[in-house]
Amino acid sequence: MLRETIIAVSTPLGYGGLGIVRLSGGKSLSIAKKIFKPRAEKYKKIPERRPILGSLYDFENKEFFEEAYLTYFAKPHTYTREDVVEISCHGSPIILEEVVRLGIKAGARHAHPGEFTIRAYLNGRIDIIQAEAVNDLIRATSLNQAKISFKQLEGKLSQKIRSFRGQIVHLLAHIEAAIEFPEEGLRISVKQIQRELENIVQSLKKLIESYDAGKTLAEGLTIAITGRTNVGKSTLFNSLLGKDRAIVTPYPGTTRDYLRETIKIKDSVFTLVDMAGLAIPSHPIEKEGIKKGAKLAYRADGLLLVMDTSRKESSEDLKLINKFKNKKAILVFNKIDLTQKMDKERVKRLTKKTDSIEISALKGTNLDKLKDLIHKLFVSPPNKGEEVILHLRQKLLLEEILAGLASSLTLLKKGYSEEIYVEEIRKVIPLIGQLTGEIHQNNILEDIFKRFCVGK
Repeated sequence: MLRETIIAVSTPLGYGGLGIVRLSGGKSLSIAKKIFKPRAEKYKKIPERRPILGSLYDFENKEFFEEAYLTYFAKPHTYTREDVVEISCHGSPIILEEVVRLGIKAGARHAHPGEFTIRAYLNGRIDIIQAEAVNDLIRATSLNQAKISFKQLEGKLSQKIRSFRGQIVHLLAHIEAAIEFPEEGLRISVKQIQRELENIVQSLKKLIESYDAGKTLAEGLTIAITGRTNVGKSTLFNSLLGKDRAIVTPYPGTTRDYLRETIKIKDSVFTLVDMAGLAIPSHPIEKEGIKKGAKLAYRADGLLLVMDTSRKESSEDLKLINKFKNKKAILVFNKIDLTQKMDKERVKRLTKKTDSIEISALKGTNLDKLKDLIHKLFVSPPNKGEEVILHLRQKLLLEEILAGLASSLTLLKKGYSEEIYVEEIRKVIPLIGQLTGEIHQNNILEDIFKRFCVGK
């Protein structure tokens, strides 16, 4: 695969002022010369890292069809550590597709998704954590996530993982030397081994805990809007979105299925879910909608429990609050623009820890305050300067490493010999190799790189 020269459009699909076609591989420059002709005679030999003005040439029909710039990057100082050529022209999909077609005719192969980055990984320019950061940076949903991904692309998280590996290998070497050469006086004290293991374990726990904040930044949070029928859930849904997405009527049970829409609050992305009101259904379709809604509410990262303050609180309202008492939730007292009949203070006392706010979804009263509360309650921003993990793959491997070291620590504390607990430490070294990609598994690579766009 690495012997072939690949080609792809590297800019997004659609129309734009500029478009870039990228080639990587040993034949990049020779293929590019067939479809690009410099304007100036002096460029018989293409210089490195300098854009050259010229024209794109259709060698089949022997005609020029576009003005362009060509930039040549010689290996190994390139993104893929192979020869790379970038052709910049107008961002017309027709022109870009023609450049790729001619490049393939001239001897290149169309790149697979993420193939430029997988070559960078396989050629040792980046590790797998940095490769994941490339895609994260492209698909960043917030500026905070983009900054974290950029740091990981620079190797900050990889350095931390390598530091863990260095500490573990160093400790392992000391223990094994003491086992192998007892007469040399190399024995390390049990207290020192315990202290070093505990320090590594605590650092690993902290990194694993950062996944919740990382997931929030990378994927956003799902917030379900729930409550009894006709309390104003769909009106609130529309008001938060700033558009009429859900059908609103004065009749109970209007929403029979659920709707999802994305909203950005400050620097975080949320998926709002509007669902059928939780009540006794009057129709089989409504029954199915209520069933789906309950499942979504349980799976959501947080809830907006909407209550109609123009009606007296009922046992159904209180059952609803109790039903979701273990989930993060905001109690939303809606319809404060109408005559108030609900004893809000009583309801608050019954909710105990639940945050609450009074709004009018119809009039827009306190909606900005509600958004602030959503962000404050549901978003857990990472501490400044601390590394954050964004991927479940990373979290699961770190948990395996932690489990191995914790097991070793337990055996040590119980008084087992070095030969027993050192075996648990040995087991985590290959796991660290999988985490950084030093030990790579094809199924893992396929899963990571299939999410990449073509041309990166």
